[in-house]
Amino acid sequence: MNTRKDQLQAFERLLDIMDELREKCPWDRKQTMETLRTLSIEEIYELSDAIIEKDSDEIKKELGDVFLHLVFYSKIASEQNNFDVADVLNGICDKLIHRHPHIYGDVEANTEEKVLQNWEQIKLKEGNKSVLSGVPTSLPAMVKAYRIQDKVKGVGFEFENSDQVFDKIIEEINEFKEEQNPTDKEMEFGDILFSLINYGRFNGINSEDALERSNKKFITRFQKLEEIAKENGQNIADLTISELDKLWNLAKIR
Repeated sequence: MNTRKDQLQAFERLLDIMDELREKCPWDRKQTMETLRTLSIEEIYELSDAIIEKDSDEIKKELGDVFLHLVFYSKIASEQNNFDVADVLNGICDKLIHRHPHIYGDVEANTEEKVLQNWEQIKLKEGNKSVLSGVPTSLPAMVKAYRIQDKVKGVGFEFENSDQVFDKIIEEINEFKEEQNPTDKEMEFGDILFSLINYGRFNGINSEDALERSNKKFITRFQKLEEIAKENGQNIADLTISELDKLWNLAKIR
């Protein structure tokens, strides 16, 4: 592995390249925070895909893209005399020190739960009006549900055991089955999903990651099903659900 000196030199090299690109490259010169925003979102999703696939080389590559974007935003801000990369890094360092008094102060926190409780209490003291005020409104619904549940856990709003969470799922399913109003039925279905996400989180499972793995598994198997049908000279659109199910079972073992 590289030494700390090597790491600092690599970061400085990126800063130098960013300065040069911003000065000489027409595309880089044209970019603004607004034009970079959607590209940054794309890079984060690509990093997420690489992490799910456990592809170290791809993770390294995507982390580089994310680093570039962070440096890019800081460069643009420095040109506007707002802040620079040193301000960004010092800001996060100061926040980490302030929110870890069990490391940098005299507060005791020997468990993950206690650390989370301290974290949320400190944020409220900093001026946050609600424990949930830091949850971005634009987060995808499943990710948002997970973050909401994780945050309220930090102030003790949590079931005592996994069975209680599972009972809540059953309760929500029964309410869904009994509801007849379409609008209210949709709400009850949302409650089921919210409870399932909570059950996964309670058992150490990130629902977003779990569902994405299932998505990838389904895509792989369905594409194998298509291959088998093609090998047999079949058009899947002409097959019955029973015939498709047989191909699906073959795809599972191929």
